[in-house]
Amino acid sequence: MNAYDKDLGRGDLALVRYGDGEVTVLRPGRFVLCAVSGKKIPLQQLRYWNPRLQEAYAGPAEALARWRELHEAEPGGGT
Repeated sequence: MNAYDKDLGRGDLALVRYGDGEVTVLRPGRFVLCAVSGKKIPLQQLRYWNPRLQEAYAGPAEALARWRELHEAEPGGGT
């Protein structure tokens, strides 16, 4: 898949399944959206995701923000 493939969607939003250490593209596109910031993440730059939540993150700051949000909600504060 590259930027010149004809079957890319008009919006270019990819549908991706996030696994442990890998992603599977279910619908071709150029980017996914960050679950925290809403930023577009080009597939080639996708490095941070949560397979349990099926969420992508634009970078380490967004991934950490989501981790903190999830663990603050747990009983005991999640330290």
